[in-house]
Amino acid sequence: MTSRDLMKQRSIFLVMLNSSVILAVFVIFLILLNAPIRFLFTASPENAFKVDEALATSGTRFSLLIGVLTRPNNYDRRHFLRLVYGIQSSPVAEVQVKFVFCSVTNPEQKIFLALEILRFNDIIILNCTENMNFGKTYTYFSSLPDILPRRFDYVMKADDDVYIRLAQLVSSLQPLPRQDLYYGFVIPCLSMNPHKGYMSGMGFALSWDLVEWIASSEIPKHDTIGPEDKLVGRWLNTGNKARNRFTSKPAMYDYPGTNGRCSHELVPDTVAVHRLKRWDRWLHVLEFFNVTKELNHSKLYNL
Repeated sequence: MTSRDLMKQRSIFLVMLNSSVILAVFVIFLILLNAPIRFLFTASPENAFKVDEALATSGTRFSLLIGVLTRPNNYDRRHFLRLVYGIQSSPVAEVQVKFVFCSVTNPEQKIFLALEILRFNDIIILNCTENMNFGKTYTYFSSLPDILPRRFDYVMKADDDVYIRLAQLVSSLQPLPRQDLYYGFVIPCLSMNPHKGYMSGMGFALSWDLVEWIASSEIPKHDTIGPEDKLVGRWLNTGNKARNRFTSKPAMYDYPGTNGRCSHELVPDTVAVHRLKRWDRWLHVLEFFNVTKELNHSKLYNL
């Protein structure tokens, strides 16, 4: 074999060696890059809480429970809200909407509600007597750690006459802390300072640690009678809780002309509109936000 042949073989060997090294480095890089992702989704059950925390703090995805406080006999409103919220979603968060009321004693309501639960599985029935301003909100928050099969990053209380735009709500919550958080529409109406006053009962959210605190603390347990949204603010102030407070004004508001300075005209970046107690108001809001724009053309209907 000539020296030229030896040189040629050596060159081929070096090229193959360099290619192998580059390939190996590339494979190792991919493994390292993918390692944390694989960890998040293959964690053992005992580490599930840590996995949830990692997802929350990464800002990639979080969970939100919205409890709509209503009454057992409000069948039409419940079915309507299922349509309104059922067509909404967000890739950023897992959002569950459930309807919340107190103990049911009417035999007819028990049958109808059992059918709803079998079909939709979106009802929470609390151990209380149906009421307003006598502890229903306290019972709602304080019961959740015991009755839910899992935790949520945030828990929201909402009225059944409010329209919440889930994608906008999720976008506003996404960059916020997952701990010690109190979020909503701060009262008084003209205030923009969430650290004074309290969040309107139209819809406010608490981080899960505050829900657990309400369930275990003696402060809210002995202060349950009165305007319940105001009481929540008082509990948190008394307990020196909710250091992270955020108001979503002007994206949350009352329907135009219904509540003085808490009301204003509909705006495109709305998170929630409150006081939709009449169907004409609902129609106005749904038309303004063009909620049926995704409806496909079909020979089956003509709308």
